[in-house]
Amino acid sequence: MSTDLRNAAVLALGELGRSHDYRDRADAGHSLAAFAEMQEALVPLRQLVLDPGDTFVTRRTAEALLRRKDRVGLTIVASALAAANSNHSEWIHSSIVDVFSIFSDDRDNAMQLCEEMSRDTNDRVALGACQLHKVLAEIDPVLRPV
Repeated sequence: MSTDLRNAAVLALGELGRSHDYRDRADAGHSLAAFAEMQEALVPLRQLVLDPGDTFVTRRTAEALLRRKDRVGLTIVASALAAANSNHSEWIHSSIVDVFSIFSDDRDNAMQLCEEMSRDTNDRVALGACQLHKVLAEIDPVLRPV
């Protein structure tokens, strides 16, 4: 896909993320997670993870970012977790459990990334990575390698 089309998609989803309708914002967060590696997607994603109007938006966006199972998605969620109030924190926590409670390899890889991110020069990312690591450590995944 061309860079121009990807930029246009991110801009359109960013606009959808500013909708008054929580369902539009949730859809925007879910879809923007696919573009999380793009600089233009970072600000809208951070805002949607901590959506002030509806925690469904928080849950849907955080889950989509975590399902990437990569440093980019984990970094955005960790940064949000460090700044989250108790209500948002609970919904982010639920997303973490939903995504990482099945396969131990996925949980273990995420924990390794969090350990690395805990040394990040951005204090918010480092703090959030420590918090995220703590939540991941409490999860007992259902499936383990044979």
